[in-house]
Amino acid sequence: MPDSLPVIFFGHGSPMIALQTNAVTETWQRMVRDIPRPRAILCISAHWCTRGTAVTAMTAPRTIHDFGAFPKALFEVQYPAPGSPALAERVRELLAPKPVLLDRSAWGLDHGTWSVLVKLYPQADIPVVQLSLDATQPPAHHFELGRQLAPLRDEGILLIGTGNIVHNLGVMNWGLEGQGYDWAERFNAYVRSAISENQPQRLIDYPDAGEDAEMSVPTAEHYLPLLYVAGARRPEDRVRFDNEHIEYGSVGMTSVSFGA
Repeated sequence: MPDSLPVIFFGHGSPMIALQTNAVTETWQRMVRDIPRPRAILCISAHWCTRGTAVTAMTAPRTIHDFGAFPKALFEVQYPAPGSPALAERVRELLAPKPVLLDRSAWGLDHGTWSVLVKLYPQADIPVVQLSLDATQPPAHHFELGRQLAPLRDEGILLIGTGNIVHNLGVMNWGLEGQGYDWAERFNAYVRSAISENQPQRLIDYPDAGEDAEMSVPTAEHYLPLLYVAGARRPEDRVRFDNEHIEYGSVGMTSVSFGA
C-alpha cells in the first residue's frame, strides 16, 4: 500500500501567479517536495460550480483559460496532464449513493487547478481529475464529501482544494499589498482557530462569524474547497499553515495542510 498522503488547501489568488516565481510559489513547492509522489491528483477548484456533482473522466483534459483581461502569456499556458477515468470512477464509488456525473468531454482543468499545479508539478506528468462544487448544496454537504473522499489518501491520491479563505474582489485595494482589512484579518483568524482547535463545525457554520464572514465570503465558491480538505482530515494529522497573509486587503493566501 502506498504511503498515506496529506490533504492540502492552497490559497491560489490571481491566475497571474502561474507566471510568477515568488515567496508564495516557492512555499507551495516546498509543501510537496518531501511528500511521496502521488499516483494521481484530485482537485476541488473554486472555479467549477455546477448543479449536482461532476468529476472529469476524460483521458486528456484540456487547459481552460477561464478569465478575461490578462496578458497573452497567461492564455498561452498549457498544463497537458493526463486525466484518469479510473480515478473518476473511484470518486463516484466513494461518494455513492450521491449521484456523480462522469464528465468525459465538457470541462477540463481550470485555472484554479493548473495555476497551482504548474508550480507543484511543472512536468504535468501526474494524472489530474477535478471534482465540481455543487452550488445548490450547503456547506455541510461539501464537508461530508471530503470525509467520504479521505480513503484516497491511502491509495496514492493527493487530494487538494484551491480557493481563498478570504475572497472579496469588489473591495480590493491595490495599495494594500500584503495587508488585509481588519474584517479580513479577523475572519482569517477565526478559520485558523477553528482548524487549530479541530472544531470543524465552526468551519461549516462560518456565517456565524457575522459581518466578518459576510465581507470575507460574499459568495461561497472560494471557501468551499477548504471544507473538502477539512473533511478529509484525520485525528492523527498534524496541521501546518503557510503563506498566512492577505493581499490587497481582501484576498487571503493562507494554505493549510493535514498530514503525518
